[in-house]
This record gives sequence, C-alpha cells and structure tokens, in this order.
Amino acid sequence: MNTLTTATPIEVWFQDEMRVGQKNGLVYQWAKTGTRPRQPKDQRYENAYLFGAVCPGRNTGIAVIMPHADTQAMQKHIDEIGRAVAPGAHALIILDKAAWHTTRKLELPTTSRWFRCRLLARN
Repeated sequence: MNTLTTATPIEVWFQDEMRVGQKNGLVYQWAKTGTRPRQPKDQRYENAYLFGAVCPGRNTGIAVIMPHADTQAMQKHIDEIGRAVAPGAHALIILDKAAWHTTRKLELPTTSRWFRCRLLARN
C-alpha cells in the first residue's frame, strides 16, 4: 500500500460466501427383518450461492446471490464491493483462499487490495 497517501482512509472489508440449498439425505423405511424393499430417493437438488462482504468500520455491507461459485460470480461480487467503498477511500478486502479468490483472472478496482487469510485448523 505504499502508493497511497497517508491521508487516504482505509476501509477493512471481510468477504465470504456460502451455498444455500438442500441435498436430500438418506431415506429410511421400516421393513420386516431380512427383507430389502425398494425405496426410491429424490436425487434432484438446486443450490444458490450467497456472496457477502461487510465493513464494520462504516456499519455497511453488500451481498449478491449467484447460481454458481466461480470466477465470474466473484468478479461481480468484487465489483459490488468496489461500488460500496466510500468516495476517496481505499478498501482492504480480507478473504480466504478459495480457488475463485486466487485466480489471476479477477480484476480488482483501483480502490481495493487483497489480503488472503490462512485458515487455521480447529482442535
């Protein structure tokens, strides 16, 4: 960040995404011991992905809902963050190392920088 002047306000943004949807679980059926009745299972499912980011310092946030979690979805999310940054400020976006975060195909707005967190294992 050595290209910023000391007077440039810096906003810290925290970003993450999640899958929303349901995959059907196991199907159980009561049956007599020793029998194996057929039990059809619904294999269909649909998902959506919620991309969200918050800036606690400004008490603001943004979110987009996308059909897939990929580079194109992440680019749209980054663009939305760029539009939400206060005029004249610079955003520091803290995110994890998902594949669509680390690709070189993403174009950051000139008002933003990355900081990729390394997730620690929980005991």
